[in-house]
Order: sequence, then C-alpha cells, then structure tokens
Amino acid sequence: MQKYSVNQHLIETLLSWVKSGEIAIPEIQRPFVWDSSKVRDLMDSLYQGFPVGYVIAWRNPNVRLKDGSLSEGKKILIDGQQRVTALTAAILGQYVVGKTYQRVKIKIAFNPITEKFEVQNPAILKDKTWLHDISEALNGSISILKLVRNYTELNPDADEEFIEKSFTNLINIPKKQIGMIELAADLDIETVTEIFIRINSKGVVLSQADFVMSKIAANTDYDGNTLRKAIDYFCHLTISPEFYKHIVDNDKEFASSEFFPKMTWLKTENEDLYDPDYNDLIRVAFTSQFNRGRLSDLVSLLSGRNFETRTYEDTIAEQSFATLKTGVHNFINETNFKRFLMIIKSAGFISPKLVRSQNAINFAYILYLKLKDQKVDSVKIESYVRRWFVYSVLTGRYSGSPESTFDFDIKQITLKPFEEYMKEKEQGELSDAFWSAALPQSLDTSVASSPYFHVYLAAQVKANDKGFLSRDVTIGDLISLRGDIHHLFPKNYLKKNGYERGKYNQIANYVYMQSEINIKVGDKAPKDYFELINKQVQGGKLVTGISTEVELVENLKANCVPSNIANMTESDYANFLEERRTLMANKMKAYYFSL
Repeated sequence: MQKYSVNQHLIETLLSWVKSGEIAIPEIQRPFVWDSSKVRDLMDSLYQGFPVGYVIAWRNPNVRLKDGSLSEGKKILIDGQQRVTALTAAILGQYVVGKTYQRVKIKIAFNPITEKFEVQNPAILKDKTWLHDISEALNGSISILKLVRNYTELNPDADEEFIEKSFTNLINIPKKQIGMIELAADLDIETVTEIFIRINSKGVVLSQADFVMSKIAANTDYDGNTLRKAIDYFCHLTISPEFYKHIVDNDKEFASSEFFPKMTWLKTENEDLYDPDYNDLIRVAFTSQFNRGRLSDLVSLLSGRNFETRTYEDTIAEQSFATLKTGVHNFINETNFKRFLMIIKSAGFISPKLVRSQNAINFAYILYLKLKDQKVDSVKIESYVRRWFVYSVLTGRYSGSPESTFDFDIKQITLKPFEEYMKEKEQGELSDAFWSAALPQSLDTSVASSPYFHVYLAAQVKANDKGFLSRDVTIGDLISLRGDIHHLFPKNYLKKNGYERGKYNQIANYVYMQSEINIKVGDKAPKDYFELINKQVQGGKLVTGISTEVELVENLKANCVPSNIANMTESDYANFLEERRTLMANKMKAYYFSL
C-alpha cells in the first residue's frame, strides 16, 4: 500500500496554505532556532535555483461534525518547520517566535548589482545599493516597474537592464517549487514516526509527544493553541522563572487566558527536583485522565477517533480536548505539584541527582493525581506514592517499555484498590530472595549513578544519618550542598595494591564523607586510619567530629560499615564489599517497608 504521495508545489502555494490554515504550523511547537544567516542562505539557494529539500506533512483524518457533515482535515507539518517558517519570515515579513520565545522579525536585504543576500544590519540601512527588506518586493505590495525606478533613482550609475533582471529573479522566488511528501491520513502514529526517522537524513527522532503537540496547536476550534502554550510555558517556567516577564511583555493574549494565573506561582519557584518537559506533562495529564498509557491513543482521540466504529467524530475530539485540559490543569496546580514533591522528598529523594528515572517520577505523579481523584485518604496517598516510586526505581519498572507498562498499570489501578495491586507486585518482585540475594548482587557495580545506590542514599537521608565519621553533618546536608563521595578503602591505597578501576570504584566502597575528614583519612588502610580515630575516642588529638565510642558505633551502623573495618587491610577488601552490600540491602529493605 502506498503510504505517501510526493508532489512539487509553488512556494507561493505553500505559503497561501500556511496563511489560510490548510497547513498547520503550531506557533511554538518548537521555537525558531535558525539564526538569521540560515534564512539568508535559504533565499540565496532559491534565487540560484538550488534544491532546498522536501517538507513532510501528515493530513489529519476527515472528521464527522455534529450536523453530520464531514470536515476535511488540515495538513500537519511534521518536518520542514524551520524552512517554512523562514519563508514566511523572509517573503511575507511575518514575525517568528525566537529561542527566547520573543516575537521577532528577520529582515533579509538584497543587492541587485552583486546579486547577494545579507541579513539587514545598520551598515546596510545606510547603503543605497541594497534593497533593505526583500519582503517589500516579494509580498506583492510594489510592482517591478516601481521597484526598478526607485532603485535607479537612488543609484543612477547602475545598469537599469541588469537591475531589472536581478529584481525579476528575486520576485520570482515564490514561483520556485518545493517538494512536499504528504503522508496518508489513515496511517497510525507508529508508522508515521518510522517514516519520519527513515526519511530524515539526520535521523532526528520526532517523538509521539511532538505529534500530540502538533495536534493540540492545530485545533483552533477548541482553543488548542492556548492549551499548547500552557504546556510549553509551564515547562519553560519550571526551569527559568524569569521567563514569566517574557510572557507578560510579549504574549498578552495568553497572559489573560485561564491558564496563566494558575502558573504564576512559578515566577518565584526555584525547586529543581522535578523539571518536566512537555513530553512529561502530556504523559502525566493524559494517563491520569484517560486511563491509557500510549500517546498514540491520545493523537487518535484528539482527532476524534471512535475506536469502536473506526470513524472520526467531532464530539469525541471536543470531549478529548476538554479531558486533556482538565489533566493539564491538575498537573500545573500549585497545591498538587508542591504536595507531590513534598511526598517524594519525604522518601529521602531531596535532590534531582537522586532521581534518575523520569518515567518513575512521572508515574508517581500520575498515581498521586489518580488516587486523589479516587478520594483516597491523604495519609494513605502519601504512603502509596512513596512506596510505588521506590518500588519502580528498585525494579526498573519503567526502563524497558514505559508506554506499555504505564498502560498496564493505570488500567489495573482503575480496576482494583491500589493497595491490593501494590501487594501483588511486592509479593512477585520484592520477595525475601530479592532483598537477600538479588539486591546485594545488583550493588556489585562501580556505577555511582546506579538506582540502587540512589535508593540507599535516600534511605540514609530519610533516617537523618550523619556522614561517615561526622558527628553533626548529615548525608542530606552533603547531598544538598554538593558534598563528595569518597572511598572507605582509599582509592590510591587499593591502586598501590594492584586493584583496577572496576574493583576500587565499587558502590559498596562509596560513602558520603566531609572533604576535611577524607583528607585526614588520606591513602591509609582502614586499619591505620582507625588507629587515629581510636586515639581520638580515647582523648587524643581531634581528627573527626566523633568523640565517643558510642558515637563511632552508631556512625558505622548508620553508614552500613562492617564493625570490624578497624582491623582491615587490602586482603580483607573482597569480604568487606560482600558484607557491606548485605548491610546496605538490609537497610534498604527496612527503609522500604517503613514508607
């Protein structure tokens, strides 16, 4: 079956489709990231008659309206947005939304004597040999006769015939052709994604969230563009609170919308534990409201797909937009967002460097919103969300096929009480064998970004444990203030004794320790540096904050350090690692069941 058609269209035809809305280019689907010189080069290529590549469009399916008539679908531009936006800027003189989300004009100048293009600048504005803005000639507001006459009056020595020829070639740029690959309307999103990846020479992956964003912004009937901006602006504000002023100054229409007041709290918010992008926001809003996990279903629903009749109906599209809007409102709600982060932090995950699975935290937020919607007791919600988040991190639940797992989990949560479902998963995946064998084995790695190590650190944070050999400074302090991870068996000590990188850099050899204490430890064997500590305990020179034997025993226990480390040398290292992995796993088990 032919999945696409390839046709050549005049640039002026393409631009007329953009102006009429036949081709939808979401205003801020992606900000215009080309610099002005690329726009200049594109115009030069068209002037010279060089090919400028294809654009790819996907036609929305026809939708049955409430009165029974059919509405022909628009084309969604899924590749070539930068080129088409450049054409609208240079030829039509339209504004573009730049990298900072400000509306700017890109003005390209043309010298008919040298037949060169250049980005307009102050020097060109003072030079009579340049046409300062080609859009004035290309948008049809001035005739070729007047254009030549005006130019030769300013440049009497110019060859009028040559100038006329140059301007004629310039004005004919909109008559040049550009190729369009139009994908069939009945293709599913997975096929469209595959086609996009294969045909795009750079292999840029267009995510399903990109398709969703296009679908949202292209629907003017249900105020899709405002919803699209709400998603994009919220995500931008979580990273750059100062962007608030940009919205107020440059997008007064959105600033007066129903969404903006609900996100103004971000203008003074500097929390960076969870900085969602539009993919995260859409996924959470969609899954929590539609009880589905595959974004391809959202694309279909926003198109009005009736999954039973396999037709497209406007009433379904309308309801889908309303439902998604509710999901977005719930996501950006200050109370929801802050309370959810409070729950994650209460599990010990106080820093973004401890949260390495975006899918795990996304589903945790879905769970929070879902349980709240089900009116589950707030205390239980906190416990369930904490536990499920840690469970999903420990098991890598959303690392393989996250969409399928999201879809399965949300359906189960809607079918049975969550407590029942969670017990099923714990019995199957967090058995005694997991804690006593599988988890210690998983800790046998040198990767400090391991999710297991992060859960261990979260357990220490939640227990308010002190840093290794510290009396007052907590693990939480060291993590928050960018403290360092050091080695219990010093790295250089092990290297001198023949250990390679993968052996001396082991999770079970890592510990958060104050730098000044680490300096005192130096490159000594544990047996040697503990002699100094024991002298301190017995009233000798102060080396660490620890001053009593009780404090020392408690500190070793909190950091899962074997109590006999004070007698160890390099020959004990292998046994030390095995023993400490067991202690770490036991601590994580106790932590998990306390959540």
